[in-house]
Amino acid sequence: MVTRTVTSGIHGPRAAKRRSSASIVLEEARRAGLLDGERTEHLSFRAPKALIEAAMRESGATKPTELGLMALAMLAQPDPAAKFLKETMGILGADHKLDY
Repeated sequence: MVTRTVTSGIHGPRAAKRRSSASIVLEEARRAGLLDGERTEHLSFRAPKALIEAAMRESGATKPTELGLMALAMLAQPDPAAKFLKETMGILGADHKLDY
């Protein structure tokens, strides 16, 4: 039986979960064809160091380019839950009663 020591910080179980979430976002973008073709576009901007560090820590990104691609992929793809909430906003079933 192989045992592993779980450490806290960027290499702990939360980081692994974040990396898998990030890889899911990039895989969905890849399947949607958003990562196909040559990388011909350039994007450059300045941001607060604390924001970049927090985003990299939360996403599991190890390079600024990876972070940028993840951020763009998340913005470029519709969130199905958000779409559902927008479509059903203010609509309750005929039998629904509010308890107040």
